[in-house]
Amino acid sequence: MVSAPITANVASGFEPVVDVFRASFDAGEELGAGFAAYLNDELIVDIHGGWTDRKKSNAWDSRTLVPVYSTTKPISALVAAMLVDQGKLNYSAPVTDYWPEFGANGKDGITLEQALSHQGGVPGFIDEIDPDLWLDPPALSAKLASIAPLWKPGDGSGYHPATWGYLIGEVVNRASGRSLGTILREDVCKPLGIDFHIGTPASEHDRCAEIKRPSALPELGEINEPTRAAFLTKWAGPNRGGAEWREIEIPSANGHGTAPGTARLYSAYANKGRIDGQRLFSEETWYALTDERCRGQDRVLPFDVTFAAGVMRNDQLVYGPNPNTLGHSGWGGSLGCGDPDIGLSAAYVMNRQSNALQGDARAVRLLNALYDCL
Repeated sequence: MVSAPITANVASGFEPVVDVFRASFDAGEELGAGFAAYLNDELIVDIHGGWTDRKKSNAWDSRTLVPVYSTTKPISALVAAMLVDQGKLNYSAPVTDYWPEFGANGKDGITLEQALSHQGGVPGFIDEIDPDLWLDPPALSAKLASIAPLWKPGDGSGYHPATWGYLIGEVVNRASGRSLGTILREDVCKPLGIDFHIGTPASEHDRCAEIKRPSALPELGEINEPTRAAFLTKWAGPNRGGAEWREIEIPSANGHGTAPGTARLYSAYANKGRIDGQRLFSEETWYALTDERCRGQDRVLPFDVTFAAGVMRNDQLVYGPNPNTLGHSGWGGSLGCGDPDIGLSAAYVMNRQSNALQGDARAVRLLNALYDCL
């Protein structure tokens, strides 16, 4: 068996993280992957290895992009927080202040903070829709605006795996006159040199890794109507992986980045609104973004969750040992997190997906090793 090529640059004392990363390849659990961590503004761990394709003909390198799926959500939430800080959005305002059509069929009272914390009651579509609508964000958003909520909005969360991004993207566009991905690119990633995209241009597609999907479905627990709408219909989400899917903006699900790029964006959570000393929004807005909005058994996911305004709080200790850490996982195992007590952010990305909804074992081992080295 050919050993996976692995490149590692780590600060002194963090060598054990490399050993854990390599062990996952030795155990046959990886195809290609990257793991990165920042302590304040210093890149202390940057590891990547394996292959970008199933045939193992192309080595994963520092420029390899990979979709991180729902790990995209807290990055999108940073853009919403920037608009809150600028006075263009208000977390407590109804979504209809920015998108009047969204109020149809009993959704008129849903606030922006409820929408961001998955309390809006529209995790998917019970009635059949044309799956191609997912690749037409304005059309999908219009369809989303027309439906009734599946529970009383504000009465607990029900995870919105895909619709979250169309909802937030529409609000951002209407409030600012620019798309969420455009704001991220022009105001954050390009000025700071961060390799992350929501709406990945065709010029970057040759850097994108091929995804090996999981062999088993995730454990969704007891199936109910919100779970079915979110995950289990034939029209529950977009056709992922093609050029069109990469190029459009889905702020909930199709961010593409490297591990260092993803970790650097999550450093805004670790450093209370700053990245590399540059402030995206005030510390007051950071507290508003990360404040708990709901806690308890989710209606879609089979576990307890605590949501802030677009990011999870770490009450279940999925993202390391500190309950104050903010984080999120993506389909197949990716994750990003930021620990504000010590200024630590980290991200794990890969192209061999597991069926874990949260707390992929490979990522958890890397986070545990990282904290053990501190």
